[in-house]
Parts: sequence; C-alpha cells; structure tokens
Amino acid sequence: MATPRVIVYPPDEQGGRRVRIDGTILGLAYSVMDVARFMQEAGLQEFDEMDVVRSTLIEWRGGGPQVWKH
Repeated sequence: MATPRVIVYPPDEQGGRRVRIDGTILGLAYSVMDVARFMQEAGLQEFDEMDVVRSTLIEWRGGGPQVWKH
C-alpha cells in the first residue's frame, strides 16, 4: 500500500480544517482526534492523536496541529 498524501488546510471561521487524503477531501476536522479518525478511515488504523502530531505524512497549512482557530 502506498503512503497517503495528507494535507490539513488552515482553519475556517468556525475552526474547522479541511482534511485531504490522496486528493480527496474527507471532511472538516476540529481537533487532532478528528484528523486521526480520517487517517484511520484512509487505512492507517494504528494512527492515534500522538501519531498525528508527530507524523511527517501530514502537511499542515496555516499552522501545525496546535492551531484550530482562524
């Protein structure tokens, strides 16, 4: 299985961040836990919140995993 390309976009006005995996927007994340859930849905079942924070698979735009406000 190829390594997925994950992009987390800057927060919107409500604090949601679009999550794109392999070119498909999976939804809005409002926390690191939400990003972990999207990663699990994409086939990385072992991913948890700490993996999301440390992962080099994720490109964070508009701030890292600690940024959830616009």
